[in-house]
Amino acid sequence: MIEVRDLYKAFDGQQVLRGVSLTISQGRITAIIGRSGTGKSVLLKHLIRLLRPDRGQVLVDGVDVVPLRGRALDRVRAKFGVLFQGGALFDSLTVFENVAFPLREKTPLPEPEVAHRVGERLEAVGLADMGHKFPAEISGGMRKRVALARALVTDPQIVLFDEPTTGLDPIMLNAIHHLIADTQRRFGFTGVVVSHDVPDVFEIAHQVAMLHEGTIVAAGPPDQMLRSDDPRVHQFITGRAEGPIRPS
Repeated sequence: MIEVRDLYKAFDGQQVLRGVSLTISQGRITAIIGRSGTGKSVLLKHLIRLLRPDRGQVLVDGVDVVPLRGRALDRVRAKFGVLFQGGALFDSLTVFENVAFPLREKTPLPEPEVAHRVGERLEAVGLADMGHKFPAEISGGMRKRVALARALVTDPQIVLFDEPTTGLDPIMLNAIHHLIADTQRRFGFTGVVVSHDVPDVFEIAHQVAMLHEGTIVAAGPPDQMLRSDDPRVHQFITGRAEGPIRPS
């Protein structure tokens, strides 16, 4: 579904991505792990071409998105749904209106079909009766679920999750992870999850890739990564201070 080839990106002379290469399989969940500031969210933004690399390629369904502009880029972006780190809900809109927003902005669907789609997605995330509420009236975990419903409402082929469990307690963190896995099985999208939640995210991922110092240092199935003899992977997963990765 997505292939990243030798991607480089620097900001103000600081190199963030240093030749990232990664294959993301169709219909699977890939988790990207690594320390804060290693470029995980920067990599995610390149997948949907919110950022243009200094060098390298990002192929989505075989099409390199890097040189695309205008309608050609819009067609590729239409394949994506995004769940942002903070949810990015509109405070002045109800839960229903937040989820309906992408359909009303980007499609010619009539209101009865919009209502049907929104209701179906809210039901899928366990919020069928919450459409009339405003974001300030619901819990943090519920806001994450609303954001997930909005990401799914356009039937995307690919869904990007940027730290989807930030700020949640361990119980709600686990619930959101399992909701991501459940909706992925139901709707069949390709998922890319950027996360610090190790090893919790391993429970829902089909593949895990570790980004360190601007490059992918290891990638594979979760059980393989858990058994990795790479000292950087082992240190990050176990959370030990001692090892090749120095606390900053």
